[in-house]
Amino acid sequence: MSATPSREAAIPRQSAGWSATLSHARHVIGENPVTGFSFGLLALLIFLAMFGPLLAPFDPLASDTAAALQAPTARHLFGTDQLGRDIFSRVIVATRLDMAIAIFSVALVFVVGGLAGIAAGFFGGWTDRIVGRIGDTIMAFPLFVLAMGIVAALGNTVTNIIIATAIINFPLYARIARTEASIRRDAGYVMAARLTGNSDLRIALTTIMPNILPLMMVQMSLTMGYAILNAAGLSFIGLGVRPPTPEWGIMVAEGAGSIISGEWWIALFPGLALMVAVFCFNLIGDGLRDIVDPSRRT
Repeated sequence: MSATPSREAAIPRQSAGWSATLSHARHVIGENPVTGFSFGLLALLIFLAMFGPLLAPFDPLASDTAAALQAPTARHLFGTDQLGRDIFSRVIVATRLDMAIAIFSVALVFVVGGLAGIAAGFFGGWTDRIVGRIGDTIMAFPLFVLAMGIVAALGNTVTNIIIATAIINFPLYARIARTEASIRRDAGYVMAARLTGNSDLRIALTTIMPNILPLMMVQMSLTMGYAILNAAGLSFIGLGVRPPTPEWGIMVAEGAGSIISGEWWIALFPGLALMVAVFCFNLIGDGLRDIVDPSRRT
């Protein structure tokens, strides 16, 4: 009978914790205009990623040679490309693919690199040496060149782009997690967790990981922007997503040769979309840190 009240008491405490977190998030966003602006941009990107294909006024793959290379007008807000495709529709639809590449690649490296770094810092020994050698091997290559080699070897598919982006970011996440875990493994609350009978694995996952999450969240936001740039760069040189799939890097590459002849809009608007996305994720890091860090709560 004693288990039922404790379980019921845990529900209000958990609800109170979520309520406090949401209240603090509203305070951070409201007090910092830059943070509020960055979260607004993020909300816009997520909205376009979810509903972009429904909002696009034209089929992003439909060509109309009679309307090729038209400058921006009321009908074609961003103009048309060499095949008469509406650039505005292609930019909107491409948001889903570029955001998906960024989210999945960062999630993958966060799990793999973060857990590997925590294991290296918390357990030390051979685990630390293996993780360190893997990171050193990856860092021995120029990262974009390494991504090119991985995609060229595996094939230029979206899945392989995600894997390549996660691999080149592995050392960064592993080193951050290792440093933070090695600092905290002898902390008082870790010793208390050991005295209560928790295993080392449980301590690493439930005590160490939540305490290094704020720093990792900031790094995730920065890596999101880099992941989008990496995917766009691979597409620009022909190793990324294959045309005619709408993707910002492909669209910039398609319009680069037309700038000299005066068709500036073909490359300009996809490039602006890239800039806005990277700008958003670079700004959002500090806001995320303030929201998830308990020591900053008011």
